[in-house]
Amino acid sequence: MSSGLWECCKSSCSDDFQFGELLQEPEPFSMPQPLPQWPKGKAFATGKIRLGELEVAQITKFDKIWSCTPLLGSASGVTFYRPSGVPAGYFSLGHYCQPSDQKLRGYVLAAKCTTSEESSSLALEKPLGYTLVWSEDTRRDGSGYIWLPNAPQGYKAMGFVVTTKSGQPDVEEVRCVRGDLTASCEVDEIIFDRRAIFSSGKFYVWSTRACERGMLCRSVPVGTFYCSRDDSGEVSSIACLRNLDSSLDAMPDLEQVHALIHHYGPTLYFHPDEAYLPSSVSWFFNNGSLLYKEGMDKGVEIDSHGSILPSGGWNDGEFWLDLPAEEKWHEFVKSGSIETAELYVHVKPASGGSFTDIAMWIFCPFNGPATIQVASFSFPLTAIGEHVGDWEHYTLRVSNFSGELQSIYYSEHSGGRWVDASELEFVDGNKAAVYASRNGHASFPHEGCYIQGSSTLGIGATNDCAKSDYSVDSSSRYRVVAAEYLGDVVVEPAWLQYMREWGPTVVYSSGSELEKILNNLPFFLRFSVESFVELFPTELYGEEGPTGPKEKDNWLGDER
Repeated sequence: MSSGLWECCKSSCSDDFQFGELLQEPEPFSMPQPLPQWPKGKAFATGKIRLGELEVAQITKFDKIWSCTPLLGSASGVTFYRPSGVPAGYFSLGHYCQPSDQKLRGYVLAAKCTTSEESSSLALEKPLGYTLVWSEDTRRDGSGYIWLPNAPQGYKAMGFVVTTKSGQPDVEEVRCVRGDLTASCEVDEIIFDRRAIFSSGKFYVWSTRACERGMLCRSVPVGTFYCSRDDSGEVSSIACLRNLDSSLDAMPDLEQVHALIHHYGPTLYFHPDEAYLPSSVSWFFNNGSLLYKEGMDKGVEIDSHGSILPSGGWNDGEFWLDLPAEEKWHEFVKSGSIETAELYVHVKPASGGSFTDIAMWIFCPFNGPATIQVASFSFPLTAIGEHVGDWEHYTLRVSNFSGELQSIYYSEHSGGRWVDASELEFVDGNKAAVYASRNGHASFPHEGCYIQGSSTLGIGATNDCAKSDYSVDSSSRYRVVAAEYLGDVVVEPAWLQYMREWGPTVVYSSGSELEKILNNLPFFLRFSVESFVELFPTELYGEEGPTGPKEKDNWLGDER
């Protein structure tokens, strides 16, 4: 490989895991403010979690091993780390890596057996040796070697080991885990993509996640990476852990949940030109909203608790809600009442109980029309995108080892994305900002205009986000409505059991509006109406009335 294309960096060291003074400590990310002393409980924020025959600790301090950074192009390099400060009696399960241009922000788990070491089949065993899966050795001062632990029969490797010398690592470096204590994992985001134009061939590195994810799943990610010479991303050589302790003792109790929300609850900002603001659910009911049933000409008024709403089941299309029939109150309710708005909180286990997800739902009585962007041209629509009853949310993911905020999921219409804490905009201590897009109320991490559609062609529905005096502080204006793992401690409101539609089905007559847009575009930007429609999300043109939080896939499942 030409030394002019890549620069691989390493420090002098006496052996694979003794680091010299030249190996600079990576700059870690830290929250804007120190974490508080959380209320006392069971195992939450104690630094350790019991999974049955294993107890695990979260390691967030690392020593740099080796990094490789491209000299040409905009691609980020990758840096590999060894976990540092593993507690006595615990064993590393693998090494960690991340893009080189980011502050050090991640974790790997270390584990120890909780059963007698005289057991005939221990939970942890040393690898039998290692298989070299990739190496880089250039004329410049840089070489690295990535090894897969060879697990004994009946055991699984949890991660890879990286060295700067060609000799195999010590078998004491990591432990493998007995197969019945593991679960399958899969690749998540790609970290490093090394193409075949270089002499040593293709090589890819990914972060990993559990295959089974969601509130009822027990798979626990280890935080290690996966690497391969092909880009299929099919993981067979490493695994994640399984939580076999049914108590979920590391989950926060209700007092700790309130402490977490008070400390981290974001401020939700609505656009200064927002015409359709949020309200509380009870305000929506108390101001004349109606329940309709298939075959009924008139709707029925709803009490403030939603007690008359049909409970349970599924969305069979038999019932729906709508705005007041009288025009005056119809328009009044569409505008919402931000003074009454509150966040409705669902607290649930994530990653097998090693994290807590705090999903915060906001209700808006009405979703306004969309605005279409085509290159530099912007076209506000008059009806397309409108519907009654808009539920949106964002989710805080908190480590149960420490109580530290790991990331926030921003729900963006039919999709969304996790944003690491290191990339958030903090507006008050450790409280981040969440921006609701104008008219549509999708959530975003920063101010700006986000395009939903074809980014390649620069065509889509706009999501305009900006700070304003229209805001809701979710650290104080919230209500915990569900936390199934706590048993009957939290009583779910009656309206949460309503699994049907919060608005009538809408079918837009989009042809005339789109024709006007196309006719006002320069000739080279014109499309047929049919091809134009294909560039936008399907919900823009017609949809069933939106359902409530408990009917959404992410109520039981993961956010993606």
